[in-house]
Amino acid sequence: MVPITALQPSLPGLWSTGSGPLTAASQAAGPTALGGIQMPADLAQAGGVAPAGSSFSSMLGQFVSEVNQQQLAATQTVNAVQSGQNIPLNHAMIAMEEANVSFQLMVEVRNRLLDSYQEIMRMQV
Repeated sequence: MVPITALQPSLPGLWSTGSGPLTAASQAAGPTALGGIQMPADLAQAGGVAPAGSSFSSMLGQFVSEVNQQQLAATQTVNAVQSGQNIPLNHAMIAMEEANVSFQLMVEVRNRLLDSYQEIMRMQV
């Protein structure tokens, strides 16, 4: 019998929990939806229902790229504060916390998807 971990899909770079910027392959940004977390444009226009032409993986890829954009923006804001530019400290702290919450949400979505996948793999046909 093949272990479940051997059957899990591999998404290199998209779902790593390490620190730093995510993949450079996903750099597009969509319109803002909630508190800095951005929703893909096709979902925003369709009222939450994706059109038939979009795929689930492209939606997840766009979500990851938006989280990456927030991480980069927070890094730029902190660097600007450290270099002495005229940026209030509270703006840097807010940007860091928004990026942190977005990253935690992305990790939880990843964990739920993996749990769902493992549960499906345990089902008997």
